[in-house]
Amino acid sequence: MRLPIDATLILIDLQKAIDDPSWGPRNNPEAERRVTALLAAWRAADMPIVHVRHDSIDPASPYRPDAPSHAFKPEAEPSAGETIVSKHTGSAFVDGALEAALDAIGATHLVLCGVLTNNSLESTARHAGDLGYRVFVVEDACWAVDKTDAGGHVWPAEAVHRLSLANLAGEYARVVSSARAIEATQTAAARRKAR
Repeated sequence: MRLPIDATLILIDLQKAIDDPSWGPRNNPEAERRVTALLAAWRAADMPIVHVRHDSIDPASPYRPDAPSHAFKPEAEPSAGETIVSKHTGSAFVDGALEAALDAIGATHLVLCGVLTNNSLESTARHAGDLGYRVFVVEDACWAVDKTDAGGHVWPAEAVHRLSLANLAGEYARVVSSARAIEATQTAAARRKAR
């Protein structure tokens, strides 16, 4: 994996709302620690970071803007100067604000992490791929929750997560580990300093 020096880290819906018990059991319990490591690597390399915040219009959602759980999780708290883009739908690209922010910095390569793998992360990754971005999804810095199908079968979070990643791999994105993404970021930063 070779990242260009402009690779943009996009963190999706990493707000306290995702910790609400109503979501049910999840996988990847170490995901937040990996998000913290990704953020540290991008900040150290002075590479672009975009935080996507979900502003739900559902009055019962823990993601609604007037809820205390609307705040970013501490592990994903934006630093001064980092871009924050709000959304009301699954894909962060629907209203054009994210694409405009990425165009403003000339971004062509996106590295995605966040929640949920099979929901906002997958829909954003698919949309990004359709728009022509080169997309990398960090498999151990995102997670899913148990999902019940129409027949009442409960699909475990890990299975939901893996299937979502399989849906993305190849056509829409390249699926990578956080360790690989961090290593590629450090290489990109070293190439930039050598110029």
